Amino acid sequence: MIICSCQNISCRDIHAAIDWMRASDKETLITPGKVFHALGKKADCGGCVPLFLETMRANPNLEVPLELQSLRRGRKQVAG
Repeated sequence: MIICSCQNISCRDIHAAIDWMRASDKETLITPGKVFHALGKKADCGGCVPLFLETMRANPNLEVPLELQSLRRGRKQVAG
């Protein structure tokens, strides 16, 4: 399914980019901007953002790395 018609990005493209980023760096934070960049594209009108985010969230490799999850809850990370 086409998610971004301006840049011709499909849900398959988004999942492939996320899987590739996670395989190359298990600790990376994956953002929509990084997905666009990995696909060699730039966001255009922004109309796709809600569906783009929904597609990203459906990918199990999008999970925030364990070491960084405490940051999401506003806790300070303890140096160890």
